[in-house]
Amino acid sequence: MKAGIETIPKGTVTSPEGFFAGATSAGINEKARDKPDLGVLFSEAPCVAAGVFTTNRIKAAPVVLSQQRLKRGKAGAVVVNSGCANACTGERGRGDAAKTAELTAKGIGISPEEVLVASTGVIGLPLPMKRITPAMEQVILSRDGGHELARAMMTTDTFAKETAVRVRVGKGEFTIGGVAKGSGMIHPDLATLLCFLTTDAAVEKGFLKEALKKAVDVSFSMISIDGDTSPNDMVLLMANGLAGNVPADAFEQALEQVCTYLAKSVAADGEGATRLIELTIRGARSLAEARLAARTIVSSSLVKAAVHGADPNWGRIMAALGRSGVEVEEARTDLYIGDMALVKAGRALPFNKRGAVRLLEKREVAIRLDLNLGSASATAWGCDLSPEYVTINSQYMT
Repeated sequence: MKAGIETIPKGTVTSPEGFFAGATSAGINEKARDKPDLGVLFSEAPCVAAGVFTTNRIKAAPVVLSQQRLKRGKAGAVVVNSGCANACTGERGRGDAAKTAELTAKGIGISPEEVLVASTGVIGLPLPMKRITPAMEQVILSRDGGHELARAMMTTDTFAKETAVRVRVGKGEFTIGGVAKGSGMIHPDLATLLCFLTTDAAVEKGFLKEALKKAVDVSFSMISIDGDTSPNDMVLLMANGLAGNVPADAFEQALEQVCTYLAKSVAADGEGATRLIELTIRGARSLAEARLAARTIVSSSLVKAAVHGADPNWGRIMAALGRSGVEVEEARTDLYIGDMALVKAGRALPFNKRGAVRLLEKREVAIRLDLNLGSASATAWGCDLSPEYVTINSQYMT
């Protein structure tokens, strides 16, 4: 069935019934001492929970802790900090992550094992627990505190990323909300990405885990900014059931919409980015090949640089497709920028260069390749590569 999905104006992670959040400035980030950098998300009702985590072999202390605790399929709260990744910090880092969870649990009156932990920021530095401990008492939870939480997660992000949808099914309704952060170290199979999702729908934990994986596969695993991934990435989903049982297909549709919106927001806010790239592959032999081709092209530095310069050098797109490892027949391949065909059946077409430049100068640049080999399709998102990216990443700690 097709669900009636409505985007909630100014919706956020606390839009679903029963969720509260808040944030404060603990001074974790030395370069932004007044910015919120410590936040808590809490459900007043017990939640089933699921998560997807970084594929990086180096895993930050909060990732290890949260993965362990999610084996039960339950959670009651999430605590997050920005400014310090608590990664590559050894035994001390693991202890600090556990202590942060204990402080959170004490403040809201739940068991520490119910608290998941997330961190983002500079790798290799220990958490400043002497600042975090007193700051935790300053976090005030509220029903609209999701907006504060979204800001507290930000590092090099230029805007908060949050959304929520309301879904009407029959005589009932449920809500899914989310917040995310990410601007650099973004690549398929997660990246320097944190995302917290909530819902008041009642769903079984096995289904929740499966639905989250499917939604992540078509959203957060289909974005790339710079080809790097981090030790801290995670997407968490908590469901408290206050809205009652819901149809599985309606839930999956709504969850995919929320995840896709947040993933595109991350891609659009790539460090130094001026344009969002939407790359669609059609007619691939399989879904796996469609996704691989889309991700390869959208992460190509040469393609990204060409988009930044609004240079219709379409040969870079074809070259990236050819090295992607998927089945390609040049004589069957069509290439479009926007609605302008540049290649048909492998042959270059005469095109209006000025018109192509105008298409590449748009805030959102659409590129499509039709392989004409099968019925599978996939879409990936990325951004242009600007000199500002180098500036940001050459001064991250200085």
